[in-house]
Amino acid sequence: MAPLPVRVRPQSMPDRPGRPTTLLLPAEHQKRQETRVPGTVIVGTQWGDEGKGKLTDVLAGEMDMVVRYQGGHNAGHTIVVGEQSFALQLIPSGILHPHIVNVIGNGLVVDPRVLLAELDALEARGIDTANLVVSGNAHLILPYHQELDRLYERYLGSNKLGTTRSGIGPAYADKAARVGLRVQDLLDPKIFRAKLDLVLKEKAAILAKVYNRLPPDPAAIAEEYLDVIAPRLAPRIVDSVNLIHRFLEDGKHVMFEGAQATFLDLDHGTYPFVTSSNPIAGGACAGAGVGPRHLERIIGITKAYLTRVGSGPFPTELHDDVGDLLVDRGHEYGTNTKRRRRTGWFDAVMLRHAVRLNSLTEIFLTKLDVLDPLESIKVCVAYEVDGERVTELPYHQSDLHKAVPVYEELPGWRTDCSGATTLDELPGAARDYVLFLADQGGVPVSFVGVGPERRQTVHVA
Repeated sequence: MAPLPVRVRPQSMPDRPGRPTTLLLPAEHQKRQETRVPGTVIVGTQWGDEGKGKLTDVLAGEMDMVVRYQGGHNAGHTIVVGEQSFALQLIPSGILHPHIVNVIGNGLVVDPRVLLAELDALEARGIDTANLVVSGNAHLILPYHQELDRLYERYLGSNKLGTTRSGIGPAYADKAARVGLRVQDLLDPKIFRAKLDLVLKEKAAILAKVYNRLPPDPAAIAEEYLDVIAPRLAPRIVDSVNLIHRFLEDGKHVMFEGAQATFLDLDHGTYPFVTSSNPIAGGACAGAGVGPRHLERIIGITKAYLTRVGSGPFPTELHDDVGDLLVDRGHEYGTNTKRRRRTGWFDAVMLRHAVRLNSLTEIFLTKLDVLDPLESIKVCVAYEVDGERVTELPYHQSDLHKAVPVYEELPGWRTDCSGATTLDELPGAARDYVLFLADQGGVPVSFVGVGPERRQTVHVA
């Protein structure tokens, strides 16, 4: 195809403010496109706890920056390096690598007390945390958010959502109501106190009149946040959007890391049993301040079976010895809450929907080794709803609650696969299982986790 002609502005045409006076020639545009490194998004495809931290660690050598783009400290992830295990909540997974800049993005809600405690714990173990920065536009979790979170859950009784009671939902609610305090407010005591006084008028009334609780003390909150927290956090507060774009424009590789997962997404998850933000890949655009053209590699983290914490529908849930085995071998307890996770067979209906929602380019399958002892393994390939077979996720909650899984049964491999490093080294039945899930999802599996350590990863392609 011949290059498009470049239209030249006549000399007599006046400049218009904000308009460029030069255009890139086709060859220059092509060169710029060739040197651009795409951003990579890491997103969970189930209900969380799929092992996102491990993939971030596996790919860390390729990365220059890791950005958390949503959520808060209600989502934990564990990274195992050699004999050491690191449980992280707010801090991005790249923190263990000194060459990586780690960014807490504008889409998060941040409890600064939790963040500083996590930094202190890492420093105590010899990890240099100087490479962590925090977006000034991220919102703060304050003590009254946690108090309200606990009261809301107690008020719901048997209909409770199963939140971690960390103040995440109330903080996001204040953000949407435009009464939230942001990280940047820590840098201006006058603004901080003014915003705090305004919002506490409402919170005090709710706590006192609805829940019969003492109102929070604004002076005590201001003293802690401005005199104790702000001096420690201030050196880390940045304009994260411009920082991220400078890295992208310099051809550096940026990874965008979501917390929770696809089916906990506020808009697309199993509402109301969801989180208060958008973990799907598209959430990286708003939560980090980047346009979609930068996001070309989108890796879906997918556990080889299914788990869920808290309430909500779970068509393939197991209440038998197999479910107990998955809990025991997979160590299926919440990183933060220590609650036992619900377990079930793999759900390919959910995977196909996650592929669509996130535009997945590939899959990282985790915890395949947990299935080693099983004689046979079931995969849900469809649902039966009111006597009708459906292969797409029902949009209506009532249909999902009564969906009956339709299974295909595959042979187990009954041998240890934790030492495999290539697809050919996996037992034949394990290899068939991986390829079956890839076929069900319609995207390739690029990595397979066969153990918690970084080295226990099969590189498929």
